[in-house]
Amino acid sequence: MTATLVLLCCSLHTLRAQEPAVTDEPDTLRIDTAAFLAITDSLINIPLQREGERFCPDPIRSMWIALVFPGGGQIYNRKYWKLPVVYGGFLGCTYALTWNNQMLHDYSQAYLDIMDSDPGTKSYEKMLPLGYDISGKEERFKTIFKNKKNYFRKYRDMSIFAFAGVYLISIIDAYVDAELSSFDISTDLSLRLQPAAFETRCGTQRNVAVGMQCSLTF
Repeated sequence: MTATLVLLCCSLHTLRAQEPAVTDEPDTLRIDTAAFLAITDSLINIPLQREGERFCPDPIRSMWIALVFPGGGQIYNRKYWKLPVVYGGFLGCTYALTWNNQMLHDYSQAYLDIMDSDPGTKSYEKMLPLGYDISGKEERFKTIFKNKKNYFRKYRDMSIFAFAGVYLISIIDAYVDAELSSFDISTDLSLRLQPAAFETRCGTQRNVAVGMQCSLTF
């Protein structure tokens, strides 16, 4: 019985000696962690845009954005101060178009009513001062209403052209602004005047003259 216990203890000691040593941190785990930290640091340190670097928009993209969305080209170019100008132009043209179209409608109806022989159609009286009587002056007011109708039609059409003009100008401005954003101008832009010596030759004779030299640095 004692011999059996001794053999068993020896066997257990031999098995423990043959087991590989287990470290607190395996080599494979240490390598993977280092690689992961390196990749993470590289991703964190990639800047989206370097500090102080000038933004250069794409002119074609800016033009297409302005075509689809009025004022979008100015937003893409980061020229936000131009938005009040663009949308102010659109609002002004919209107001002019609405006003002239309404006046055209009113004077057109007044002209039709004063031209017909139906005494029940007197919408033209709304265009006159309260209580004003045009008896005996119908021909004169027919001419007035006709001229007014043509006047407001002309300015209604001009408002439409102005609206289209503001739209086209906003597109052109977005394209040109994006195109000029890549135009590099050095910060050392200066005009210098300094004395200089000029050499001239006349045959074998050499002449030296002193003058002023103008240099413009771009």
